[in-house]
Amino acid sequence: MAQRKSNRTTISDVAALAGVSVSAVSKIVNGKGSFPEPTRERVLWAVSQLKWSPSAAAVALRGAKTRAIGMVASRAPDVLNTDPHFALLIAGIESELAPRDYGLLLHIVGEHPAAEERAYRRLADERRVDGVILTESRINDHRFSLLRGLRLPAVLVGTPWEQDPIPTVQAADQDQGMKDAVDHLVALGHRRVAYVAGPEDRVHTGHRRLVFTETLECHGLLASHMLTSDFAARTTGQVVEQALRADNAPTAIVFANDMMALAGISAARRAGLDVPGDLSVIGHDDLPVGQLMYPRLTTIRQDLERLGRVAALSLLQQLGEEEIAPVPTVVSPQLIVRESTARAC
Repeated sequence: MAQRKSNRTTISDVAALAGVSVSAVSKIVNGKGSFPEPTRERVLWAVSQLKWSPSAAAVALRGAKTRAIGMVASRAPDVLNTDPHFALLIAGIESELAPRDYGLLLHIVGEHPAAEERAYRRLADERRVDGVILTESRINDHRFSLLRGLRLPAVLVGTPWEQDPIPTVQAADQDQGMKDAVDHLVALGHRRVAYVAGPEDRVHTGHRRLVFTETLECHGLLASHMLTSDFAARTTGQVVEQALRADNAPTAIVFANDMMALAGISAARRAGLDVPGDLSVIGHDDLPVGQLMYPRLTTIRQDLERLGRVAALSLLQQLGEEEIAPVPTVVSPQLIVRESTARAC
């Protein structure tokens, strides 16, 4: 059966009617190049006669804004399912994008950096976004150089691996919350304090751990345990159970995020311990779920929604959006004391 010919007018039809090349039509319609006036008029006449207009894809290809912002979440799906961290960050981003008729294009990829790199290349090659918001800088992070090579505007939420022209969004004093958490536990009489960090390749893992140990040393103490998890509840529970069985078991633990802290509390209870009677626990982020449990979670508040808002505004400024009010500052992390910490026995 013969294939039906599409009735849609194409740029080739315009070029044929005007007696010029497709390239000439594209340049004249987009106001580029230098052409004799008769040629230009002939092309515009052909456009009018055929009632042709460029497709949305063609508009994107000639450099018009897509009014979309990309974000690649490099986390395992099972971790994202149980961690509201990204949801709060996205809520802040959307609160600034939506009123300006921008959309957020979210890609969820695995933990492997190559998958994240492929996602950025695809977004750039297909011209699907005007810029991207990066999260969780890694050690030897090469995303900055990648995005510069792709000519894709970007902003990073968090601490960069090294200084770079790509802007970063973080509090002026990133350390105060962790310092206050350690000071709080020491003031309660705890001398065996442990820390459960996130994956080793994250920049914030090493930075927070350093602040934790240095603050303990200021009190003449060493960490009883320095543990590492992959953000997953199962892994966190296992490393906490091992620490609680040790001879020098901690009487207090600080966790890299709130969901890990909740997993730690569950592990302590399985071991027959009371929180905070036998073990004090501090989380990080101040997720809403921490106030719905008992005891309510003592945590280091990080305003994730505000971080998202500031990141979105910073990127919109790069994209030349007008009427962007001065970008607000990010509030420094703050210790919020609730019922999951108590005096050491």
